[in-house]
Amino acid sequence: MNTHPADLLDLAISRTGSPICVGLDPVLDQLPEACRSARADVDAIEFFSRGVLDAVAPFAPAVKVQSACFERFGSRGFASMERTIAHARSLGMVVVLDAKRGDIGISASHYAASAAAMGAHFVTVSGYLGPSGVAPFLDAGLGAFVLVRTSNPDSDRVQSLRLADGRSVAEMMADLVAELGAARPGSSGLSAVGAVVGATKSTDGLALRARMPNQIFLIPGYGAQGGKAEDIARLRRPDGRGVLVTASRSVIYPQPIQGESWGVAVAQAARKLAAEIQTIVEQ
Repeated sequence: MNTHPADLLDLAISRTGSPICVGLDPVLDQLPEACRSARADVDAIEFFSRGVLDAVAPFAPAVKVQSACFERFGSRGFASMERTIAHARSLGMVVVLDAKRGDIGISASHYAASAAAMGAHFVTVSGYLGPSGVAPFLDAGLGAFVLVRTSNPDSDRVQSLRLADGRSVAEMMADLVAELGAARPGSSGLSAVGAVVGATKSTDGLALRARMPNQIFLIPGYGAQGGKAEDIARLRRPDGRGVLVTASRSVIYPQPIQGESWGVAVAQAARKLAAEIQTIVEQ
């Protein structure tokens, strides 16, 4: 059985038909009343998370679990996150643990072991400590999405700066990602080392794609943050592959129409996103 993370993701995308990733960012005071009623904090978070997963699984090949939303509740939150990830896997979904780890040596190895034990397939990581901050995750059999060009507006203050050789900081990170990824190809031709590239920074997208031809781009910023269809088109590979478009609030917190349950509204939002992104990548 092929366990290469990029191959698993590529197969899941082929099965569902659209490269979308639902960001699971459960915030207690934003949950539907039906989830919070008569439930304690972590229980409400978990009930909501399982409901979201059940609703989106037919349309989304992957889920991005925001670790911080669970970690804030301490040991109970970690246990809930582990159960939530197990449920996602039982539905056939690829799990991206959005923890943005960034350490080296034995500390990175511990983080990698934790993510693998938790059941994640991919982890988001910072590469600014160099290759030794990424390699332990790969050695643990995980895929890594390395922060390259993030969607937050003030990232320009760091990632757009020019180095002495003329490259931007983001381009330097892209070259590092491509270098690390060259040793981790899957049978799909895609690497276990991917990159986080925001849809709102797609003006840099063509240059970054040229530097990272075999990387999967985890793409935040579509929809509510301002990313558009043409932004996704700039970031895809010529064959339409190599992108995983993530959306959180627009999918998990939709406004139900009168008489519609929150779970049905989430499913409809996921279906709509999947159709939009499928159209873009197939153009």
